[in-house]
Amino acid sequence: MSAIARLAGMLVLLLAAVAAAAQTKVPSERPLEALVKSALLSFNDANLTGNYTVFHAKLSKPFRQQFTVEKLKDTFKEFNEKNIDIDIVSAMKPAYGTAPTVDGDGKLNVKGFFPTDPTRVSFELSFIPSDGEWKLISINVKLGAAS
Repeated sequence: MSAIARLAGMLVLLLAAVAAAAQTKVPSERPLEALVKSALLSFNDANLTGNYTVFHAKLSKPFRQQFTVEKLKDTFKEFNEKNIDIDIVSAMKPAYGTAPTVDGDGKLNVKGFFPTDPTRVSFELSFIPSDGEWKLISINVKLGAAS
C-alpha cells in the first residue's frame, strides 16, 4: 500500500472519528437553533399541506419504522384540520426550558419554546445520530397561552 493510500485511509478514519465525537455532545448555539427550526418547519409544512412524505423521509430510521406516513398524518390530524401554522418560529430564537443534553444513549434532548404571542409554541424534540447528522427520534409540539 502506498504512503498516499495509507494517509488517505487514516484521514477518512480521523474524519469519521471527529464526526462521531461531534455527535456525542450538544451542538453549539447556532447549529442547535438550525436543527430545532428545521425540524419544526418541516413538521409545519407537513401539517399545512397534509403531505407527510418529506417530513417522514427526514426522520431517523427507527422513527420512520414506527410511524408510517399515514400514521403521522393521523397523529397530527388536529394540526392539519385546524390549519395551524407555526412558521413564525423561523424568525424567532428558541428559549430552552432546560439546557439541551445528550443522554447516556446518545440521544440529543431539546425542550423549550418560542416566545410567540398570543399563542406560545412549545416543543420537546429528541434526535439521534444517523447518516452523519442528527435526525428526529421523537417530537412533541404544543400550543398554549403565552405567559
